[in-house]
Amino acid sequence: MAKSLLIISRQAPWNGPSAREALDIALAGGAFDLPLGMLFLDDGVFQLATDQRPTAVQQKNLAANLQALPMFGVEDLYACSHSLARRGLATDTLALPVQVLDDAALAALIARFDQVVTL
Repeated sequence: MAKSLLIISRQAPWNGPSAREALDIALAGGAFDLPLGMLFLDDGVFQLATDQRPTAVQQKNLAANLQALPMFGVEDLYACSHSLARRGLATDTLALPVQVLDDAALAALIARFDQVVTL
């Protein structure tokens, strides 16, 4: 049986390649039916914001990659409630449906996975 993997994405989409790399890992894992989840934490929650204009900062748009996650079997998507609140993002305006977790639920989530990758 494959080990479960949690990918924690902590970087904003315009802050270098980390956000794209996290999504690429999730899509690749999903393509191979690995049991995995993805957690958007800290500035990583900005990836979930709608109406982004990445070309203004010479970055590629990650919207297509985000929308592809469920099609690749990556359906366990999570976001930190504190990260969303601190960045002024409301759950009803996000690009994807995510489970919003508080600190206690985050700790339980991380403990549930065999391996954790943070980008």
